[in-house]
Amino acid sequence: MLLTISTVSSAASRPATDLGFLLHKHPGRVQEFGQSFGTARVFYPEATERRCTAALLLDVDPVRLARSRGKSTPDFSLGQYVNDRPYAASSLLAVALADVFRTARTGRCAARPELAAAPMPLEIRLPALPCRGGAALARRLFEPLGWEVEAEAVPLDEGFPEWGDSRYVRLALRGEVRLADALNQLYVLLPVLDDAKHYWLAGDEVDKLVRAGAGWLAAHPEKGLITRRYLGRRRALERTAFARLAELGDDVEEALEPPVEEDLTPEPPPGDEPPGTSGGDPAVPDLAPEAATGTSAEAGAGEAEPARVPLNVLRRDAVVAAVEELGARTVIDLGCGSGQLLEALLARPRFTRVTGTDVSTHALAIAARKLKLDRMPDAKRARLELFQGALTYADPRFSGYDAAVLMEVVEHVDPPRLAALERVVFGTARPAHVVVTTPNSEYNVRYDFLGEGRGGGRAMRHPDHRFEWTRAEFAAWASGVAGRYGYRVVFRPVGDDDPEVGPPTQMAVFSVAGERSEGDG
Repeated sequence: MLLTISTVSSAASRPATDLGFLLHKHPGRVQEFGQSFGTARVFYPEATERRCTAALLLDVDPVRLARSRGKSTPDFSLGQYVNDRPYAASSLLAVALADVFRTARTGRCAARPELAAAPMPLEIRLPALPCRGGAALARRLFEPLGWEVEAEAVPLDEGFPEWGDSRYVRLALRGEVRLADALNQLYVLLPVLDDAKHYWLAGDEVDKLVRAGAGWLAAHPEKGLITRRYLGRRRALERTAFARLAELGDDVEEALEPPVEEDLTPEPPPGDEPPGTSGGDPAVPDLAPEAATGTSAEAGAGEAEPARVPLNVLRRDAVVAAVEELGARTVIDLGCGSGQLLEALLARPRFTRVTGTDVSTHALAIAARKLKLDRMPDAKRARLELFQGALTYADPRFSGYDAAVLMEVVEHVDPPRLAALERVVFGTARPAHVVVTTPNSEYNVRYDFLGEGRGGGRAMRHPDHRFEWTRAEFAAWASGVAGRYGYRVVFRPVGDDDPEVGPPTQMAVFSVAGERSEGDG
């Protein structure tokens, strides 16, 4: 299989060949990477200051792919070639991509850190991509991520058009996307389009999905379909993935949900049964009724347990309630992400001006789609503003609001840059009120699926978190900010307030000293 990644540049200060720094692969060399199923090669068909293209070519060795047993296995001569692994080309390519571009997928680049952190013009091409669902499914999966998609079905035979199309498409993606995000999207979506993987799916597959989907999967309109296909429709893995997305995502509205009908998946050829329908796990299992309805199957007749409210919903509602209590009429969401809070604020007419800003243009594009900006009534649209901005740089557009919100934002900022954020928000913009929420790291022991972190203890809740504070650490930071910039601060729990470790989310509400809110007695 072949995948090409191209970029162009019109600035002499940033030649297109900087793509080589981001991919950590030199444009002047052909590099080979051995895989258990073949060989992956990276080379550059073109590398000029104006345009640069990196190609990943995967050469699958059928003998190496078939072998699954060692020489010590009885009847080695035959046993090594007998296995039940399917040939899944996209899955093979995704695994090779993850291995070859491992560092690039993390978004780290010591030579060009500013380029690695920012969106860049990219064009990605796959001349022959297995796609069970056709060109329409490719558009459904990539367009919500900000890509301009060209997907064309490949005919079975050019000379016999009456034979119809194959299950392959020619795919071209164009857009302004951070390279690390693009690679992680491909890693997840290539096997999703093929709807098959070449290896056995274990429990760590959920970890791979959550890590690679950080920042985009939770807000994707097809997140249910993506999760189910990526996890091979294994019910237990699906439940774990949905629960983790619901609990840990910064902008997640996901709850446990039943599978949907995939109308675009072609029927298998006559005589071929879909895998899983002749015994064992069904191909498309139904989740238990309680997952869809919020009731417990163990409850007695006529009894229904209330549906568990995801933490992100509790957090959003707590922020909205705090802003209403403060009597604010104009609110700016600093680091608005996919617009979950903006949607809730716009639903309340009392807020006459609602603004969202984020450093990521990709996140703003998702927010605009989620809010249905193009179809929003004029009266509501007049109350909303979206713009791109960095919270560590003074910007006059941040000023002039009754309240500012930093909902699950500060933990994404490198500690040395927190002082700059404080100056911008509390010193320069200086709204009458600021609402800040952040994870309570003490509560992480209640999450069984969080493994051990690098320094011992529980891992952090999101791969992009630079830190997570205990209650004492958060109180010390917030009290220091209040003292330095002339605010008073009160603290509130969000979610179940565990008597031992506190709430999962902690909130600080700042008000300029001397300001009174509607809730003040």
